[in-house]
Amino acid sequence: MKIAKPVPHEVVQQVADYFSVLGEPMRLRILNLLRDGEKCVQDLVEATDTSQANVSKHLKVMLQAGILTRRTKGTLAYYAVEDELIFELCNLVCDRLASRIEQQARHFRDFTLASKR
Repeated sequence: MKIAKPVPHEVVQQVADYFSVLGEPMRLRILNLLRDGEKCVQDLVEATDTSQANVSKHLKVMLQAGILTRRTKGTLAYYAVEDELIFELCNLVCDRLASRIEQQARHFRDFTLASKR
């Protein structure tokens, strides 16, 4: 049996930091909006119905994590997804959650049918 080597603290911290970026609902909403391509900050503000300061704060976090890229055109800042793997990760999580919800629904249906007999 092969024993796994301990993972260095720095590596574990970086992985945890990456996942923590996705732990914020507003960031997931912004990522979903960027799924179709780059958008300027104002478009994201309008689509999320929140303040520019709030959107900018979340964009900065995702930019620093390497998930997004930023380009400027005049006075406008445009953001796009740099790391397309983020969508695969989100899809995996959503598929897992959907499976769990479907399983729970089957349990509820089975319970409801059993109690009607």
